[in-house]
Amino acid sequence: MKIEILTLFPEMCEAVLSASIVGRARKEGLVELNARNIRDYTKDKHRRVDDAPYGGGYGMIMQAQPVADCFAALCGDWGERPHFIYLTPQGKTLTQQRCRELAAYPALALLCGHYEGVDERVIEALVDEEISVGDYVLTGGELPALALCDAITRLLPGVLPAAEAFSDESHFAGLLEYPQYTRPPVWEGRAVPEVLTGGHHGKQQQWKREQSLERTRRKRPDLLEEQE
Repeated sequence: MKIEILTLFPEMCEAVLSASIVGRARKEGLVELNARNIRDYTKDKHRRVDDAPYGGGYGMIMQAQPVADCFAALCGDWGERPHFIYLTPQGKTLTQQRCRELAAYPALALLCGHYEGVDERVIEALVDEEISVGDYVLTGGELPALALCDAITRLLPGVLPAAEAFSDESHFAGLLEYPQYTRPPVWEGRAVPEVLTGGHHGKQQQWKREQSLERTRRKRPDLLEEQE
């Protein structure tokens, strides 16, 4: 799978893409992850990529031309048109199910907005999907794009040791994950549930299922309502 981040701050993205599980998957060739600088495609001699909004208003808007040319160059380099996603608070909220669906795409391009956003015309002409990571506003789309890269990469074959490494986690099956414990068996008077220290696999699986349901009911009852 190939994922390219279109950004004004590729160095910010590279620092994250080169670390931890994502960095290892990238190094082993399990996923191709890169960041491309939109500023390299501006025709302005001062490398400007923004301008004042028509109709007035606060802040600056990213111009359509550098973004469009950056995306065109990417398509030319790859010899194909990737699914193009714009990270924006106005997008549909990202879910684990959507991450699973996106992990099946052969190629993705992620557009990171800055300032007050991107010229609407480039969104209308090129963007296939708008995604939000929550109902709040950040200074740019890099952190959401990196979160999306992480969420997708860990689902790819070979990145984690087994499918169980993510299939038991929160949201994968519509429930929150059960409580987890490790050594020591007693910490500050708090003991690990006895069922987990025994050797009965069936009882342990039943306990995990019950805990997932109880935890979801207590913390995120809306998830259970969505399944009804």
